[in-house]
Formats: sequence, structure tokens, C-alpha cells
Amino acid sequence: MKRSSINKAIATAKSILAHAGISLPVFAHWNCNDWYGHRDQLDWIIPLMLGWDVSDYDSDNFSQIGGVLFTLRNGDPFDSKVGVPYAEKYIILQEGQGLPMHFHHVKTEDIINRSGGVLSMELYHADESNNLDMKTPVSIRKDGILCTYSPGEFITIKEGESITLPPRIYHRFWAVEGSGNLVVGEVSSINNDYEDNYFYESVPRFSSIYEDEPRITYLCNELHELLR
Repeated sequence: MKRSSINKAIATAKSILAHAGISLPVFAHWNCNDWYGHRDQLDWIIPLMLGWDVSDYDSDNFSQIGGVLFTLRNGDPFDSKVGVPYAEKYIILQEGQGLPMHFHHVKTEDIINRSGGVLSMELYHADESNNLDMKTPVSIRKDGILCTYSPGEFITIKEGESITLPPRIYHRFWAVEGSGNLVVGEVSSINNDYEDNYFYESVPRFSSIYEDEPRITYLCNELHELLR
């Protein structure tokens, strides 16, 4: 993914969040010099990978596959003294854009339509071989109400609605074309991006980056560079 595309995506995400009346913490607005100047205060932020996360999963098709995420809070799965025992993030999707099919081995998460367009989702159980179970219905809770869906059935989540996803439920979701840009909330158990994501198609969790222009800020997976 080009750094210029990442910079543009963050600027667009900030605009979408502002339009939705959603404010971000101070470090969301830091430039690279600000991050460096605060490097001695980041003993939670760096290991917990808080902040901006932009990925097209190396698809080279960011308008359809990918999104901008901002992690507000998280915990360390191996050290309970670092962070909090839960995670929260925003996922900003432009209409027609979505995240690829995946499941989590451990994490339980609420996916919430916070503002904007219509969120659509597709669910399957993961079978013992981590393939899509095309036969077993999926029973999950939508706003606390138990609902059962056919495998792969399109589920609509309107503004203010949410769905709870336990581990090993394959899911992909996207902002419905024509419905507007979308702010998705995620409230979950601790988020571990390096070990707890399983993608149906083999894709990297974080994009490789082509440095075609200077970065305007550090992404969450680049913060470790501040420790050098």
C-alpha cells in the first residue's frame, strides 16, 4: 500500500469521524515529531498497539478491501498489569469498502454500527479444518437477542444496532454501497492482532508499505520504531 494512500485514508477517516461527532484522544492528532517527543510516555501505547491502523491486506484494492481502524484501548494478553482487560476501536469504512473473511481463536467482540451507513455482514462457523462450514446455521446475539442465520446469509446492521461474535465464527463485513460512509465500533476482549486472526484467504494482517511520500504519523504496527 502506498504511504500517500495511507496518509489520505487517515485524513478522510478523521473527516468522517468529525462529521459523526466522534472525537479522538490527543495522540490521534500527533505527527511523527510529536510521537518522538512523547516516546518516554508510551509504555502502554506502544505494546498495546493503540492508534491508527490502515490496511488493504495487500489487495491493492483499498476502495473495496480494507479500512481505517483506530484502537482507543487494549490490554496485554500476557501481562495483566499492562492496559485494561478489554479493547475498543473504531473501524471507518467508506461505502462499498469492507474487511475480508476471518475469525478469531480467542476474542469475543461486539460489532456496532455507530454512525452513518448500513453495515452488512456474512457469517459461518469454522469447521475443524478451519474451512467454512456451509451447512450449520449460525446462532448469535444481535443486541442481546438470540438470532439464527443460514451460513453466508447477508445480515443487515443498522445505525445503533450491534452483533456479538464469539470465537471461531467466520465473518466479513462491509459498508453497503449507496448507504454512505460508516463508523463501526468494536468492543471486545483483549485484541491480539499478531496471533488471534485467521483469514480464510491467506492475506497479511498489515500491509506492506511503499514509501512514495513522508508519513504524517505512525501506524500502530510502526510504533516500535520509536524504541530504537
